[in-house]
Amino acid sequence: SGFVHVKNPHLDSMEEDVLYHLDLGTKTHNLPAMFGDIKFVCVGGSPNRMRAFAQFMHKELGLAGDEEDLADICAGTDRYAMYRAGPVLSISHGMGIPSISIMLHELIKLLHHAKCRDVTIIRIGTSGGLGIEAGSVVITDTAVDSSFQPRFEQVVLDDVVVRSTELDKDLVEELLACSKEITDFPTLIGHTMCTYDFYEGQGRLDGALCSFSSEKKLEYLKRAYDAGVRNIEMESTAFAALCGLCGLKGESCAALVS
Repeated sequence: SGFVHVKNPHLDSMEEDVLYHLDLGTKTHNLPAMFGDIKFVCVGGSPNRMRAFAQFMHKELGLAGDEEDLADICAGTDRYAMYRAGPVLSISHGMGIPSISIMLHELIKLLHHAKCRDVTIIRIGTSGGLGIEAGSVVITDTAVDSSFQPRFEQVVLDDVVVRSTELDKDLVEELLACSKEITDFPTLIGHTMCTYDFYEGQGRLDGALCSFSSEKKLEYLKRAYDAGVRNIEMESTAFAALCGLCGLKGESCAALVS
């Protein structure tokens, strides 16, 4: 049917669904009127970047009005920022799995309540590169964990639930084809490794703690590269798992800053 799914039977018995961290709700807002025609959702870490992206899309789509006047739909909260440019929704998700997970739970419910259909969601952002030129863009085919496995482990009560992290293969190829029209930066397909930490989790030597040698770090990163990893960030496994379970056509693209 193309609708966004929620897999929570408890929602049907709730008188109101409050999307706490987005400052939206099913009683306080007419979600179908506000979001029913959304076709693309782009998410990224920084509120300022997502505002700039929404302004860019507003201009590219030739929409009426001044892009500088775009309002933050979630202005009542300081957790996330959300902007709309025609059929495109631009939302910040903060840093790391906990932050993006909270946002995605509420975003998916929003799209469900709004009765959106055939929605494509793309995570855009920066990342650390592995064995490729700085400034490249990696289109993720599979998000992997720190053991290079395509899985997202979520502790639910006292159970460890393992979910798949494969992304939409057709969308991967479609985005790669689009990149051929832009020659400003190299673009490639690769695995994205998702870690729970920016410092020790990514093998950095400059954190407040470091219990490994530079040699051990390089050996680990070589194994990651040999396993197909081309960039490292902190959100992709949760993103891929939630989007896949809820029927969203999802993809993660990251520009390399190092």
